[in-house]
Amino acid sequence: MPGRAGDDYVAFVTARQGSLLRAAYLVCGDEHLAHDLLQDALVKLASRWERLRDEAPEAYVRQILYRDAVSRWRRTRRERLVDHQDPGGDLARLRTREPVEGWVEGAAVRQALALLPPRQRAVVVLRYYEDLSEADIAATLGVSRGTVKSQASDAMRTLRSLLPDVDGWVPRVVRDEERGSA
Repeated sequence: MPGRAGDDYVAFVTARQGSLLRAAYLVCGDEHLAHDLLQDALVKLASRWERLRDEAPEAYVRQILYRDAVSRWRRTRRERLVDHQDPGGDLARLRTREPVEGWVEGAAVRQALALLPPRQRAVVVLRYYEDLSEADIAATLGVSRGTVKSQASDAMRTLRSLLPDVDGWVPRVVRDEERGSA
């Protein structure tokens, strides 16, 4: 990528890699896998940068992250739980100014998310961290809206049972119709 296109790509990656890495980590629950997912997604973006740089490169990368994570789950059908208490890990050093910082950084919440099945965790992250609609989540994960609704409901029920002392942090599952969107 010579010239301006290469500079634009580097600037995009530098500006967005922290947020994208946090999203990848929340979906997969494994720091090393999150790095791999992000690296693969950024390589795919680099090969399409000329076409995507003026459109929505971040949305493209996020979709690749989630789809690749789901593909790995489908291939392996196994999940490794990780130690979320590692204070020296890369994700602990990343700082965010986003309003969900306290929610994401809470050790109890990370541990509870790690206990969810992969698809439920992906739905929770996409819905409450990425703020996607049910339709967008369904398209991203390649499932039906009904599956998104049931996975979100099951995940919220599990999170409420795992975190009974955390009053009010677990959002109520709200259907898109209740929010006024189609």
